[in-house]
Amino acid sequence: MLLAMVVIGCSSRPERAPPEAIQVSQPLSQARLLAFYSEWQGVPYRLGGMNKRGIDCSAFSFLVYRDLAGLSLPRTVEDQLALGRRVSEDEIQSGDLVFFKTGWTLWHVGVSLGDRRFVHASTSQGVIISTLDNGYWQQKFRQIRRYH
Repeated sequence: MLLAMVVIGCSSRPERAPPEAIQVSQPLSQARLLAFYSEWQGVPYRLGGMNKRGIDCSAFSFLVYRDLAGLSLPRTVEDQLALGRRVSEDEIQSGDLVFFKTGWTLWHVGVSLGDRRFVHASTSQGVIISTLDNGYWQQKFRQIRRYH
């Protein structure tokens, strides 16, 4: 039940509609993303959380874009998934959002570091770096979206 509650936090519906278009001028650099990650590494997962006491996956991607690009992404996975443009795995760049289908109607999001690694708020380990080559994430992978 706890796992279901945790994942639901990443896929809840907002009270307002997302903006129609969102775009940054260039990719977020891997160096800036790693510096941001170092400030958040190990922060525990918390459903609906948005600070260093606890954070969920969509809040983490929201904060990455807010703090590094000055851009306000929507707060939920579904709305983040609706924006940007879809790109293929061989086109992945740092800053792209990587989406996973983790349940019947549940989604998870991470921020690409550009080399098949991504940073995200893991339900079991908090904010960590994972790889798309991990068997679990390979099975759950659905798409990559770019906002530049």
